[in-house]
Amino acid sequence: MQKIQTVKSVAWLLACIFLLANCGDAFTDPATRIAYDIESASRHLGNSEHASYSLQHQTPSKSGECDGSYKVQLDKVGALIIWCYDGAGNVVSSHSTSYHARFIDTPQTYLLDKAAGETLVIELERSNGQAVVVDAR
Repeated sequence: MQKIQTVKSVAWLLACIFLLANCGDAFTDPATRIAYDIESASRHLGNSEHASYSLQHQTPSKSGECDGSYKVQLDKVGALIIWCYDGAGNVVSSHSTSYHARFIDTPQTYLLDKAAGETLVIELERSNGQAVVVDAR
C-alpha cells in the first residue's frame, strides 16, 4: 500500500512540474518577458565583432495585462522598467528586472514612450566580445 502511495505522489509531482514547465510566460511580467527576448537576441547576435541584430518586441505583455500605452526604461546601470498606462494616462502597473543585464551592456539610458501595441525595437551590436545596445526606439 505504501509503495502505491509513493508512486501516486511521484506521478503527481511530475505532472505538476510538467505543467509548470510548459506554462511559458504565465508567471512572468512584461519586463521579464522583454528581458527574455533580450537574452534570446543576444544569442542570435553571433560572435563576430560588429555583428548586429534588431530585436523587435511586438507587445510589452500578454493580452489583457498591459493593453494601453507604455513606457520603457532601459537603464545604463542594468535595470529594465516598464510602466503600463490606461486610456486616461494613469499608471496601472509597473514592472522591473535586471535579468537582461547579464547578456547585454547598455552604455546609455533609454526612456521610451510607446503607444498601445507599438513595437519596441532594441538594436544590438557585438563590440569587444559583448552584446551592446546601440539604439532603442
